[in-house]
Amino acid sequence: MNGILPLWKERGLTSHDCVFQLRKILKYKKIGHTGTLDPAVEGVLPICIGQATRIAEYITDTGKTYEATVAIGRSTTTEDAEGETVEEDLSYKVITREQLQKVLSQLTGEIEQIPPMYSAVKVNGIKLYEYARKGIEVDRPSRKVTIHELQLLDDQAIFEGEEITFHIRIKCSKGTYIRTLAVQIGQLLGYPSHMASLVRTASGNFTKADCYTLRDIEKAVEEGTFEQLLLPIEDALTYPFIEVDESNEKKICNGQILKVHSLLKQEEKIVFSRNGKAIAVYKKHPTKPGLMKPDKMFPNNF
Repeated sequence: MNGILPLWKERGLTSHDCVFQLRKILKYKKIGHTGTLDPAVEGVLPICIGQATRIAEYITDTGKTYEATVAIGRSTTTEDAEGETVEEDLSYKVITREQLQKVLSQLTGEIEQIPPMYSAVKVNGIKLYEYARKGIEVDRPSRKVTIHELQLLDDQAIFEGEEITFHIRIKCSKGTYIRTLAVQIGQLLGYPSHMASLVRTASGNFTKADCYTLRDIEKAVEEGTFEQLLLPIEDALTYPFIEVDESNEKKICNGQILKVHSLLKQEEKIVFSRNGKAIAVYKKHPTKPGLMKPDKMFPNNF
């Protein structure tokens, strides 16, 4: 049993809960997820099964797309709707579409974020949420992330009220905290804010249209059609593919260090394939300029 299973994670479950349930449904242990989604978040969570677990990190490293509701007027301990109120501003607010668009533009591109205290980021080997649960505040190093697209989804010209909500779509790099982005939007508008809801609509090559719920999977197992739900690892790899001939296939399958491919001048990694099947992922050699080496091999496809 090998392949990628695009799962639609429902609200109320952790990513680990999903893996635990899938192991029970499939009666199979070699299953891994591709990045944590908070219990309150629903959305696309690609699951790697069998040999496909070898590429889990590649899917984790890909860009993500989210749709979020931002609430202006109240900040919370967790930066989302689950936390306790930290600051509240119940004044009557009027925010124009132009003001919002300007703020979203300021937060597009490479930005800096400080991870929220309620997160799995480690400081001195301890996860931040463990400090937070004990009421300990620690210095958190900022990190650079990239917001490729930040789009306002509402079409109204004026947003007004004591608490204002609006919806945004975010295409971003790995490591982006949408909760923190909601807080940053509020800061630029001059108000406390939090993320009211979040849906992950895409992860790498996978969208909601590709996904199955746990119930769908359970039903497929009962009907004996589960294998039809699995996608090949090639569908998950977002690096450029290069089809090789038989002579180069032998070198690559032997894991040889080769002259660097021109595509690696602008790409982090490339995928070599034979008859459409991925046989290896290569990257620049870290210590030998002008050469490249295998990052991962797929012997099942040799």
